Amino acid sequence: MVETESGERVICHPRGKKSQVVVGDRIRWLPSQDEGTIEKIDERSNLFYRQDEMRTKSFAANLDQVLILIAAEPEFSESQLTRALIAAEAEHIKPVIALNKSDLAEPFGRAWNKLAPYRTMGYQILPLAIKPKAATVPEDSVQTRELMELLRGKKTLVLGPSGAGKSSLTNLLVPQAKVLTAEISQALNSGKHTTTSTTLYWVDEDRTTALIDSPGFQEFGLHHIEPMQLANYMPDFKAHAQDCKFYNCTHLHEPGCGVISEVKSIDHASSISANRYRLYSELFEELSQTRY
Repeated sequence: MVETESGERVICHPRGKKSQVVVGDRIRWLPSQDEGTIEKIDERSNLFYRQDEMRTKSFAANLDQVLILIAAEPEFSESQLTRALIAAEAEHIKPVIALNKSDLAEPFGRAWNKLAPYRTMGYQILPLAIKPKAATVPEDSVQTRELMELLRGKKTLVLGPSGAGKSSLTNLLVPQAKVLTAEISQALNSGKHTTTSTTLYWVDEDRTTALIDSPGFQEFGLHHIEPMQLANYMPDFKAHAQDCKFYNCTHLHEPGCGVISEVKSIDHASSISANRYRLYSELFEELSQTRY
């Protein structure tokens, strides 16, 4: 589905059998009767994707930011969050973390504390309380206003595990989302909806603020990331990796490692939590295995 400069949406077919086009791409196309043909994809500023052993899943291109939506209950996976943040950092896309279900005091408090290392790293974290029925969240609530200010004038991919509230967020900010999705599905004759396909919605009439709703995921592969580059995409590691004795330090066992020194520091509270170091070690091993 291609949107023209005037806002009209046209079904277009790629040249050749396989389409490399993703949501957010700017393309050159030629009309043919009531449809069109994609001739060329313009150069992208970035491409947000995940990759496992079997396949690559591209979410969207030319993004300004990624809003990683997680929930206080059920408890979010720190491994999934870390992987999404690394994927964003690797493409130089600003990540923002939103923690949903702030109305559940006790679970939210636990989850908010769990995110303390990410606040220390400088990530922006928003509290949200989005219900399945958007009407239960006042449009003028402080949380909604803060979120809208964050999104204004930007192209934002909403990413998160199934059940975090992505569809509810889309329905709150784009009340006509279900109607638009149904129209697109009918036009493509696909029967797909927001939980299985990635769709771009304009939040404002001027088409300056875009929200991209993506399918939920349970796994987030990073097989496109070199293990030796991991530390560069983790701010708490990067800050100390420059103190390593060896330029090709893995931060796992080398003498004179700035990262290990920080993790084991006794004269001050370490800025690298034990959990983050464990996640790094597991990821490094996982990505090393895929290379050989």
